[in-house]
This record gives sequence, structure tokens and C-alpha cells, in this order.
Amino acid sequence: MKIAIYTLGCKVNQYETQAMETELTGRGHTLVPFEDRADAYIINTCTVTAVSDKKSRQMIRRARKENPEALVAVCGCYAQTDPEAVRALEVDLISGTAGRMAFLDDLEALAEDRRAAALEREGPLVTVDNALRRQNFEELPAGGLSGRTRAMLKVQDGCVNFCTYCIIPYARGPLRSLPAEHAAEQCRRLAEEGYREIVLTGIEISSWGAERKDGSSLIDLIEAVCAAAPGLRVRLGSLEPRTITEEFCRRAAALPNLCPHFHLSMQSGCDGVLRRMNRKYDTTRYYESVRLLREYFDRPGITTDLIVGFPGESEEEFRETLAFVEKCAFSAMHIFPYSRRSGTPAAQMPGQVPNAVKEERAHRAGELARRLEEAYLEAWVGETLPVLFEEEKDGLWRGHAPNYTEVLLAGEDLHNVEKRVRITGRKELSLLGEI
Repeated sequence: MKIAIYTLGCKVNQYETQAMETELTGRGHTLVPFEDRADAYIINTCTVTAVSDKKSRQMIRRARKENPEALVAVCGCYAQTDPEAVRALEVDLISGTAGRMAFLDDLEALAEDRRAAALEREGPLVTVDNALRRQNFEELPAGGLSGRTRAMLKVQDGCVNFCTYCIIPYARGPLRSLPAEHAAEQCRRLAEEGYREIVLTGIEISSWGAERKDGSSLIDLIEAVCAAAPGLRVRLGSLEPRTITEEFCRRAAALPNLCPHFHLSMQSGCDGVLRRMNRKYDTTRYYESVRLLREYFDRPGITTDLIVGFPGESEEEFRETLAFVEKCAFSAMHIFPYSRRSGTPAAQMPGQVPNAVKEERAHRAGELARRLEEAYLEAWVGETLPVLFEEEKDGLWRGHAPNYTEVLLAGEDLHNVEKRVRITGRKELSLLGEI
């Protein structure tokens, strides 16, 4: 069977799609681009914003319109939180954010006897569970199709933070973690398969192991993974500021294969906005994390997310955020205008900020973020960095240093090769170098 998959959303969704790709090819199916004609289309949806919901619906309609005879199967966060909306889009199979292998079993069963299955029921086959009652971590195969340099390993699922703007706890359920020994074994296998870097990802990896209440924490997992595959670079997904303590930094800095790149979730640099968001820290605690990282690591890459135009955000509060961003001097930022998300407390808050104001603030924040990123990159000119090369584009090989700066240079056959590179200059938001 020819199968096309389209993925929306975060690294966790990408990881789960890679796992499905690996499983499908192992079962003898052929993967084709989403633009091609296929026997079945899988849309792995996202629901982090209302825009994500809209994009998910668009891709479902596109699959149905362009090939009416094909099976259309939908999974992911949007299908989990609003299966009735997905049901209305003339799909054949709806699953949520759990049971990915069973989802593929159902897809194959429908393909084998679609007519008989249609006679036995009206509408799509729906296998969406109650996410809030989940107890077990669904372990999926890490890695992906050949040619990839970096592999993702999902080590955690679920979230119990209930930020006022976020629907994800309802889509993903409570905390569940991959045991450290299983993570270590997967890393050993990925190293044997030729991967050179692994990214530990999850919905909220700072909470890894919390549900077991045995005192284990994320740094225990990181140490186990780094020891299991010492030749593999280990990179961390998004972290909560509470993760960064003196002990965490001391133990992390002793790991030679841990990448000094830390994505610290921020969302706002104003304490009043953080309280309305129900974030579990203030700017003082956040900056303490930044300070500790710079104390223990040499010029680490510290990146973050910022939401502008959250309900009630005044111009003064936004200026506080800009001042705090400048103080933190991030190496890179992702900036998002607040998106009103139905089903969240923030959607009903007073003081909804007009779209034009949100866009204007996003532009101002983006200009500051670019200036800070350029300054961070300029500081590396003349230095030497180890770079893992991934692909050739426009005549230059592209790779990343451990701090996640992108490095470009001319060369030959550098895919999945790590080289020491002398940085000679900067081209926009990339560094230029020579081996």
C-alpha cells in the first residue's frame, strides 16, 4: 500500500510520525510524498493554537479532495481534543495521541476490507481514549528512515502544568516517562545505526520521572543516556526554568557529549503576565537559571519562546518583557503572537489584545531577538567549533555546532561527518567557516 503522511506541530509529533514511518516500511508499505497519489493518507494533527486546528482541517480536506477513493486517517492532538470536528470532515479513521501501533493496525484492516467495514458501521472508525486517565508510557521505536543525522527520542509524555493558554494537558494526559534503562538501550542502538546526535524530547521533559516519586530527575536520565552512547552528541528539548539548579549544572557540565544548548521556556518577561499565564516561576527565578548556565558552561546557546499580546498585556508590561529579553541576551528566540484557544481560561480573559497590536509587538520583539542573535554569532568569529554536517544546500554544507549555531562552508561529502571548523565570519543568522 502507498501511504503518505503529513505532520503538524512539535518535535513530539515529528518523533511519533518517524516511528510510524519506520513501522509502516517494516510492514512492507511504501511511503510517498503527501503531494502524490496514495492509497492512504495519514494526517498527524496539532492543536497548540487555533491556527494549528485550522491547518489540520485544511490538510484533511486536501487529502480527501485530491484523492476521493483513498483512505484518510487522522491522529494527533486535534483529533484527541475535538474528534467530532474531525468526524465531520469525511475521514475513515480517527485516533488520538495514544496507541499509534494499534492505529496502524486499524488502517491496514480498513484497507483490506473497506467495503465490509463500511457496511458494519456508519461514519469513521473512532478509537479516541480519555487522555486524562492514561497511566502507561507508550514506547515507540526511535530513529527514522535512512539519511538522517539527528534522531529524536521521546522520553516523556503528558503535562500537568495547566497554563491558562494551553490545551495540551487535555490532549496528552498526565505525566508518564520512559525508564532510563530503556532510553539508554535505545541510544546504544541509535549509535550502532550510525546516528551522531540524539535529541531528548517530550511534552515536558523537565518532569521526567516525577510520577514515580522515587527521587529520580531529568539529570539522572541525561547521565544514563550520555554514558550509554559516549560517541553520540546528546541535545535536550525544551526545559522549564526549575530544572536548572546548581546540582543540575554541576552534573551536566561534567558530561562531555552533552550539547551546551538549553531551550528555556519563558513565554513572558513580565511577572504580572506570567501570573496570568499560570506559569510556575517569576523573572527572578528565570534569570537565576540563565546565570547558572553561563557560570557552568562556556557561552552556552540559551534559546527561548515568547508569547506577545497575552490578554491584558499593557504596553508597559510589554516593555518590561523587552528589557528582560535584553538582560537575558538569548542566542535565539521563537516569537508568537498570542493565539486565542477555545477551551482554555485565557480565551475568556478580559483585555484581549487586538491583532494589529500583537503583530506590531511581535515585530518589535523580533527585531530585538535578531540583534541579540547576531551579537551572539559575532562573538564566535575567530573561534573553532566542532560541527556535525547534515546536508548540502546552495553549494554549501550545512551543520550545527553543539551550541546549535548553524555553520556553513564549502566542502565535499560531509553528510553525517563531524569536523573542527574555524569560524571566519557570519552570513545573516549563520556562521561561515573552514575546516
